[in-house]
Amino acid sequence: MGKQKAVVLLSGGLDSATTLAIALKNYGVYALSFDYGQKHRKELESAKKIAEHYRINHKIVKIDLSWAKSALTDKRIRIPESRKNIGKNIPVTYVPARNMMMLSFALAYAETINADKVFIGANAVDYSGYPDCRPEFYRAFQKASSLGTKKGLKIKYPLINMSKSEIIKKGMKLKVPYHLTWSCYKGGKKACGVCDSCILRLKGFKEAGYDDPVEYEVGK
Repeated sequence: MGKQKAVVLLSGGLDSATTLAIALKNYGVYALSFDYGQKHRKELESAKKIAEHYRINHKIVKIDLSWAKSALTDKRIRIPESRKNIGKNIPVTYVPARNMMMLSFALAYAETINADKVFIGANAVDYSGYPDCRPEFYRAFQKASSLGTKKGLKIKYPLINMSKSEIIKKGMKLKVPYHLTWSCYKGGKKACGVCDSCILRLKGFKEAGYDDPVEYEVGK
């Protein structure tokens, strides 16, 4: 009898890559990514490379969220730089109900391939302050999944209470290819080093005692 199947939401970033590595220990993984009109579409290139690295199935779903009021999708809204008090309020980079939509797609995909679990790399410690990254959201969504899917699929969020440095240390033990990941909210040749995601990532690597293998414009 082979391994049970699991769908892993793979953005191409540090957290999702670590979550994928965790899931691979016990499951046959099917990665799911989204092209939703994000400015940092470069993360999809990273997702492809990570999936190729692990030689796993990888599906990219295209959904149009260009109309959503978010700095990640609306060209008229600037991505904040060098923001103070990250995580204390909801920033303009929040995409309304994004994780809720992506989890719904993941549940549908999981039922289609007869998977048993859905993994997401949500984190509520070193994060930007998005409401759909909080533990209570996932507990509530688990109830919805139990009631609204044929198999009562389980949602796993193993990083939820970990700091960024703890995530990186865990990933290093699992030999996560962090050089392939992309966390920056901008889609430049190098990571900007000043958006929330870059700041949190750089802080995590520094506190974990490792060098970030990704190149930055500033801040490294």
